[in-house]
Amino acid sequence: MSKKKVLVTASTFPRWKDDTEPRFILDYCIGLSKYYDITVLVPAAVGAAPDEYLDGIHVIRYHYFPIHSWETLCYPGAIVPRIKEKKARALLVPFLLLSLFFHIRKYEKDADFIHAHWLIPQGIVHAFCKKPFLVTGHGGDVGELNGFPFCSLKKRCLKKAFAVTTVSKHLQNVLAQKYDYTNTSVITMGCNTSYFTPDNRVENYFGQNSQKVVLFVGRLAEKKGIPYLIRAMQSVDALLIIVGDGPEKTRCEELTAQLDLSDRIRFLGPKTHNELRAIYASADIFAAPSITTKGGDVEGMPTVLLEAMASGIPVIASNSGGIPDTITDRENGLLVEEKNVFQISSCINLLLDSPELYAKLSKASLQTAALFDYSVIAKKYHDIMENSCP
Repeated sequence: MSKKKVLVTASTFPRWKDDTEPRFILDYCIGLSKYYDITVLVPAAVGAAPDEYLDGIHVIRYHYFPIHSWETLCYPGAIVPRIKEKKARALLVPFLLLSLFFHIRKYEKDADFIHAHWLIPQGIVHAFCKKPFLVTGHGGDVGELNGFPFCSLKKRCLKKAFAVTTVSKHLQNVLAQKYDYTNTSVITMGCNTSYFTPDNRVENYFGQNSQKVVLFVGRLAEKKGIPYLIRAMQSVDALLIIVGDGPEKTRCEELTAQLDLSDRIRFLGPKTHNELRAIYASADIFAAPSITTKGGDVEGMPTVLLEAMASGIPVIASNSGGIPDTITDRENGLLVEEKNVFQISSCINLLLDSPELYAKLSKASLQTAALFDYSVIAKKYHDIMENSCP
């Protein structure tokens, strides 16, 4: 008996094998492929194949501008930061929306279920197509862009969807408060706990010798709060490793030099999924000092937190967005106030000086990560599709 078919649409996705772009949608699809035949529809990228199988998942990348070398709206990073970086890219938005509409219409007729990731742009475009869909809000697509005309477009999306999920309770509350929409489920994205494990540890991986290593992994963007972690390192005797790239990179490097911390902070740039296995496991502490931006963008639930926890290292994270849905202070991690440099440094030092607490949180990290393995997440979405689709 052949499997039912699911069309997944997204705008953040690996451009090729071993890309440094986030791959949580791909990993979700791999988990979901146990139940369904998956096709992923994502924007084209310079140098990426228009049609391929990536880790067994059929990926179609649609072109949205006649001059393909100008298709730079979505990668690397995300659409809104790409526009902020270069405002002329906003001119590509209408082309992207129109192309996405026509490609959805082309492929939706063959799908039994449709899963749109992000209310904007995928969700609002699906709302003008024929087939009902499941939509997931991930962060800025919910918390930002709530003025005209996006407010009306989001309302149409929520009304047309047969089910709505968010990756955090915070985003669920935003939909309730701003859109009076309460029929949502909270299902975070997950991690591959057989891929990220403590067994990947390589001693002295960073050439740190006897130094302990604090790790940050993620896009170097405002909501990640990296400057507060850098400032905290003034009071910490450890090495900070920063993995990632983004619009805040220059600012962070300048701050590091200004504080005379260049000998204790290293910027490694973006790394592949495979490289991250050893990087996570070879660090000692993971830090996620996220903040709420002036525009209202806030973390959903960073998958890097789960990947670090699956690798067996304790996490320190801000009590921000969807993070406290998963991290409970002193039980499976340490929570700090947003932008509180003193709390960040104090928590790092506490873990460095408290072997018992370190061991407790490391063990709890592994137990928590197991609850978010993609096999678990995929089963939850399978149940929604089978039970909620009209």
